[in-house]
Amino acid sequence: MKSAAKALKKSAWVFPFFSGSCNNCNIEILDCLTPRFDLERFGVLLVGNARHADAILVAGVLNKKGVPRLKRIYQQVPKPCLVIAVGACALSQGIFSGSYAISELPVDRVVPVDIYIPGCPPKPEAIMAGLLKALENSGTKVPRTVRKK
Repeated sequence: MKSAAKALKKSAWVFPFFSGSCNNCNIEILDCLTPRFDLERFGVLLVGNARHADAILVAGVLNKKGVPRLKRIYQQVPKPCLVIAVGACALSQGIFSGSYAISELPVDRVVPVDIYIPGCPPKPEAIMAGLLKALENSGTKVPRTVRKK
């Protein structure tokens, strides 16, 4: 855990892996970046390159073509990295289970998952809580904000 704390000391850069399905989880993840929820105040930033990321957010069910891509992206991310599965489809394939194009493997059988965030789709508050809990478990100090009423 000490190496993870050292890697994530200042801020966590997150690479989103949207693997398909209905895109509701994608919308909720992007909603976390809006001024209403403002995930960036905790130092979390979405990046477009896996080689710059400290964590991977996996949303959606894995299709057959997505499995080797997720493995390759996981290999590209500098270690130690966090993997966060977002939504019911990433956890258990959801309503897409048994479809012809869907992989028989859930996300946690392809890459090791640190935090599961359930919901269909999960609320932005749940995504933020799960992501911040993952950072706290890795030893990162997460800044707290106090709102005056």
